[in-house]
Order: sequence, then C-alpha cells, then structure tokens
Amino acid sequence: MDEKNLTRVKEVTLLGFTTGVGLRLGLFIFLTIYVTSLLGNVTLISLTCADSRLHSPMYFFIGNLSFLDLRYSSVCAPKILMTCISEGKSISFAGCLVQFFFSARLAYSECYLLAAMAYDRYVAISNPLLCFRATSPRLVPASYLGGFVNATIITSETFTLSFCGNNILDDVFCDLPPLVKLACDVRASYQAVLYFILASNVIVPTLLILASYLFIMAAILRICSPQGRLKAFSKCGSHLTVVTLYYGSILFVYSHPRTSYALERDKVVSFYTVVIPVLNPLIYSLRDKDVKDALRKMLARVKAS
Repeated sequence: MDEKNLTRVKEVTLLGFTTGVGLRLGLFIFLTIYVTSLLGNVTLISLTCADSRLHSPMYFFIGNLSFLDLRYSSVCAPKILMTCISEGKSISFAGCLVQFFFSARLAYSECYLLAAMAYDRYVAISNPLLCFRATSPRLVPASYLGGFVNATIITSETFTLSFCGNNILDDVFCDLPPLVKLACDVRASYQAVLYFILASNVIVPTLLILASYLFIMAAILRICSPQGRLKAFSKCGSHLTVVTLYYGSILFVYSHPRTSYALERDKVVSFYTVVIPVLNPLIYSLRDKDVKDALRKMLARVKAS
C-alpha cells in the first residue's frame, strides 16, 4: 500500500450502540450490574482480609480473583457508558492503547490465576499440609507476571501496525478484533504473535486446568469416606463454574468470523466485562459456608456500630 494512503491515527471513534429500542434500559441494567460488581468484589476482598477464618490458600486465590475482576470491570465499564450516552465518542490513540493494555493484562492474568487455582485445589486435596507453603505465594505473582508479559507483547505488536485513515471502531471499547480490522495490512509475523497469545493464554491454561482436575478426580476416588468425597467435590464446584463462564465467554467472542451481525452481537456480549465480575463473588459467597458466616459477622458488626 502506498505511503500516501496511510495516515497517522491520533484518535479513535467508538461507535458503541448507535441504535436500539431498549438502549436506555440496557445501559441502566449495565450500570446496575457494574455497581453491584464493585460492591461484591470489594466486600469479598474485605472479608478475605479481615476474617481470620478466610486466611487460607483457597481464599487467598479468591481474594486475588476479586481484585482482578474489580480492576478489569473498571477499565472497560466507565468508557462503555460514556461512549453510549455521550455525543463525543472519540478516544485518543494513546488512551485506546492504555485501555487495551490494561484490559489484556488483567484478562490474561485471570486466565493464569484460574489455572493456578485448579492446581491449588489438587494440592489441597492430595496433600493439604503443603498447600499454602508450596503454591499460593508463588503462583499468584507468577499469574500477574504472565499477564503483564503477554499484554506487553500483544499491545506493542498491535499498536505498531499500519492503520488506515478510517479511525472508526465498531465496538464499545478498544478490543483486539476491531483494531485488527482497522489496520491496513496484517503482517505474517503478527499472525504468529496472535497464535502465541492464543496458545499461552487460552490453550495452555485450559490444558493445565483439565490436567489438574484429572488428578483431582484420581485423588477423590482414593478417598474412602463418602462424606470426604462430597466435601472434596464441593470445594471444586465454584471454581469449575467460574472457569466455564469465563472461558465460555472468551471463546464465544473470539472464535467466529467478524461479520456485521457478529459485531453487533459482540457489543452485547462485551457486557461480560461486568457480568463475569459480578457473578464470581456471588458464586463463591453463595456456595461457601465460611464466606456466608464471615459476611453475617461483618453485617452484624456494622449494625452494632
């Protein structure tokens, strides 16, 4: 492509939801879910820090998962709301880069953290005495580091592509597929980077999760007591639910052709940026007796003060 047909993009226009009968109602629901996700994750983080009964490896991971969800929803949700309700829908190129980097960093970190949680469940069931000393302090920083490295790679490769004069992103926030669509050409080396990101952030963590649960099943089958087996299964149920929801939403958005219909559908599916963070604290709190007891204790303390 000729150099004269290329222009340096200084800002990007996010179309958001330009049409739709129930737009205001949808945005109200979106805002309600976002506020609920903030309250839910802040509450869960506070409980895991304040209540001594929750000072264990499993809740250490749950607290970090809530920390990631809290930051992830806050990276995307405010800009999505502003894009949909305001006349000015532009975002600077640097602002788009920052939003893309932090959303990618937090999403990739959560992929690794979910895999680490699966391994932690295996260690907790097979050898509980080694659980905290051997896994938790090391795997959580490693998850954050893995997310940072991969986000740095994909951000630097994406934002050094040659972008054409059309600076319109048909989406509600700076996401990978519409940014690639905006590029004039996509190098073969960039395709290789995409495959690397897919393998390191989706395929490898998924395989680790599957392997961990195969070992968990083998460990549970060695438990003689039916009550012990049921207790071991119950400890894994919440994590399996979160993994299914998280990876299911990722695969749904990124595993199909980007037709015009798919783009409109993905705008709706992009609400997972706040739906998943609000579901995680609900899943862990409703299924966990210790969390419910700690919440009752906190509420009683608030009422008494």
